[in-house]
Amino acid sequence: MGRSLKKGTGWRLGWDPDPTRTFQGLVGADDWAVELTAAEFEDFCRLLVQLADTVESIASELMPEERIAIEAESDLVWLEIEGFPACYSLRLLVLTQRNIEGNWQPEAVQQLVQLSHVFHKSHELPL
Repeated sequence: MGRSLKKGTGWRLGWDPDPTRTFQGLVGADDWAVELTAAEFEDFCRLLVQLADTVESIASELMPEERIAIEAESDLVWLEIEGFPACYSLRLLVLTQRNIEGNWQPEAVQQLVQLSHVFHKSHELPL
């Protein structure tokens, strides 16, 4: 499968499977984007899936008005979700020497989670 770029309202996610490229992944929103190495992109997807699974596992124990803030990180990226179990924003920091920060509004996060699940399992983005 070749290069793939998926986008929707408030988000972009891209993958180039060519291992000779330094930056194979792309994450972004409507007004910003950043390329990530394969390892950074893989960690982004893995950690986002992990955060979504955590939210799902604790949602039934929370009061409807309770807000959440949960972090996950690797050596390469740090992610934080903040909001309510059914509607939360996402923040990204790339922990390498490139000083990258990005965020997504709640309406964009669920589609990012769905595509991250697919990529985490298959290392491909669907057509």
